[in-house]
Amino acid sequence: MGTEPLDDRVDAARRSIRLGEWRQALDVLDTEEAPTSPAALEARAEAFYGAGDFEACVGSWEDLHSLLVERGERAEAGRAAAMVAMYLMMDTGLMAPVRGWLRCAERDLEGVDDHPARAIIAFVRAYERFMCGSMDEARRHASRAIELGERFGVAPAVVIGRTCIARLTIFDGDVELGLELLEEVGALLMSGAVDPLTTGMMYCEIICAAQGLLMPDLAAEWTDVMERWRHGAAFGGLHGRCRVHRAEVFRVSGTCERAEAEAIAACDELRPWMRREFGWPLVELGNVRLRAGDLDGAEDAYRQASAHAWSPQPGLALVHLARGDDALAASMIADAIDHPVDIPSKERPPFGPLRLAPLHDAQAQIAYVRGDRATLAAASSALDDVADRYPSPVLRSYALLARARLSMLDDQPEHSIESSNLAVAELNGIGAPFEAALARLVLAEGLEATGHGDQAAVERRSACDALASFGAHWWAERLEATFDAPCGDTPVAAADTEGVFHRDADMRTVGFGTSVAVVRDLKGLRYVERLLAEPGREFHAADLVRLEAGADVTAPVDRGVPMLDDAAKDAYRRRLADVEEDIAAARADNDIGRAELAERDREYLIAELTRAVGLGGRDRTSSDGAERARGSVTRSIRYALDRLAASSPAVASHLRQHVQTGTFCRYEVDSLHPVTWTV
Repeated sequence: MGTEPLDDRVDAARRSIRLGEWRQALDVLDTEEAPTSPAALEARAEAFYGAGDFEACVGSWEDLHSLLVERGERAEAGRAAAMVAMYLMMDTGLMAPVRGWLRCAERDLEGVDDHPARAIIAFVRAYERFMCGSMDEARRHASRAIELGERFGVAPAVVIGRTCIARLTIFDGDVELGLELLEEVGALLMSGAVDPLTTGMMYCEIICAAQGLLMPDLAAEWTDVMERWRHGAAFGGLHGRCRVHRAEVFRVSGTCERAEAEAIAACDELRPWMRREFGWPLVELGNVRLRAGDLDGAEDAYRQASAHAWSPQPGLALVHLARGDDALAASMIADAIDHPVDIPSKERPPFGPLRLAPLHDAQAQIAYVRGDRATLAAASSALDDVADRYPSPVLRSYALLARARLSMLDDQPEHSIESSNLAVAELNGIGAPFEAALARLVLAEGLEATGHGDQAAVERRSACDALASFGAHWWAERLEATFDAPCGDTPVAAADTEGVFHRDADMRTVGFGTSVAVVRDLKGLRYVERLLAEPGREFHAADLVRLEAGADVTAPVDRGVPMLDDAAKDAYRRRLADVEEDIAAARADNDIGRAELAERDREYLIAELTRAVGLGGRDRTSSDGAERARGSVTRSIRYALDRLAASSPAVASHLRQHVQTGTFCRYEVDSLHPVTWTV
């Protein structure tokens, strides 16, 4: 390891950190003296974060705090404690440990007012209060962060404080001013005035603010800025956060395939980083799959999010509505509105009308299907109120469509046509084809009811074409089934026909009866061939991947990695102690609300430890490979069928309807029009 003095090693590690060479920095610091050097411990903390080891990063800051306390350097110990709180606040979503470390920092700094650590404490406290819904306190701490940051030259405190003030201004209902303040922060970030970690996190905040306002066009603009910035600048969990935002953009603008690819990649990248907040990318994955018509996959993602104490609604209720279980959907959405999940979050509005707006929109859809006028009227009124207070195209479309549906139940289709027409215009204006297609279907009902059947048919066919182009084939095919003739130019398979799906080297013969085409073979077509060879049989996606690779599917599957490694389990246990301290302090202060939030943190940590440790104390494992296989097979089949449609549209249409993808894949025989395949 060489004989260089430790100070020289720290300098070398700092140079590697500036270049983004995280592992090299850790190698340089791999010395027995490092744990006794404050400078080396701080460098190790930064390098661990960049290298993707969140728990080791936080552990290094904790070790630094202990060392400084032992050495009697209380003010610097306070700074280390504040940094622990900052990292926990950014990535865990567990506010009780954050509050515990902030109290520790304030104890260490007792009697020391003029210290830069005070600025760090202020901005962490501002966001802790913001995420817990204490808006007045959040504003006070954010203002103090700006003041102290300017006094001590702590640029992150100024930028983070200003971002927090901007978001609070939006929640107060002054959307125009709040967005102006965010634009000012964005200009500062683009100037390179602050460090990369602060820059990436605040870009994420700006995008989250736009998404919370349901302004996908504005979110897309800032996502593009963050995407360009992250190449060569982002590190740690920032890459994964940017991927979630890209998935959000593609979920609105299309295609489903691109959105799902980004959402799955985001989950893969953020798995080592986020704890409770891992529910955020999981919910986005569920949202994408719901639009793609992968209802089983969407439900799986939503339920995984729920296991992380993240609300799966309204997505999960809409999954059940799509399956035809409107009673369960109505019950779920009513409960979600009556008992909103108070989970601290930077990614979504933590409270108030903006958080409830998507729930009311889903409730309006469900109530209309059920003919429940009273519930629909209440949802419509709530959406009118939020759209008036927080103007945005999506919120206006929510309100307009609820009004249109209510008009239909009131036997006033002419009013429904007016409202739904406006909604279609709003959604087309921001480039949201999936939502605009669904709005066209509401418009079509009004046209049908007023005797304009031909115009209604045009709207339905336009919706069908838009859904198919978006990649929402399941929805397009379900709509197409209601037509007298197929939608667009997509033929359907003839009844009781012979099909050929035969591969010869790198080419494949595909067709029905005597109508065949020769196409280039693709991996997705080979997966389909395996399913056609055994109709009705379910194949695990991982087995399809292994069969394609020529592996023995009877061999044991990789059991994956422990859900929590030893370091993470130790960290969770330490945080449980922090939570218990926070609960005791809250009860002593008679702060019932804070105690309840801390108790939820305790429940989450205990549940995570329980999930990670099985019978006899053995580690449970999670298989990232299974999820990667699921996503890979689904994308490969969708891509292959899209390519196949150019040469053999009838076969592509048939397979889209009858090949089911997901964790388990199968070819479902059409009982009315069976096809006998030669493969």
